[in-house]
Amino acid sequence: MRKKEDKYDFRTFGLAIKEARIKQGLTREQVGASIEIDPRYLTNIENKGQHPSIQVLYDLVSLLNVSVDEFFLPATNTIKGTKRRWIEKQMDSFTEKELILMEALVNGIVESNEIKDY
Repeated sequence: MRKKEDKYDFRTFGLAIKEARIKQGLTREQVGASIEIDPRYLTNIENKGQHPSIQVLYDLVSLLNVSVDEFFLPATNTIKGTKRRWIEKQMDSFTEKELILMEALVNGIVESNEIKDY
């Protein structure tokens, strides 16, 4: 039998959900209506680390495009964390000209990482 103190601490997850919701300009009421939960339940998840049901967890990460890997698999190399997924989502709406600018930025970062400090 599991001890109570062995339960996963959802506070970090709740903060990530809150940050993603705010970045997307959504209120708790809007998210609650979208996934059919009471906004107070979402408040408790965001601020108190209340354990969401599996369905609510799925609905939140899907709606807000949050990666659960960084929370449940922290020891592994997270391929697509929340920030990466958010950037990719934004890039989906970029024009070809904007993508060219992003490519130039990425190339600049790669080149600067290859330069050795003397």
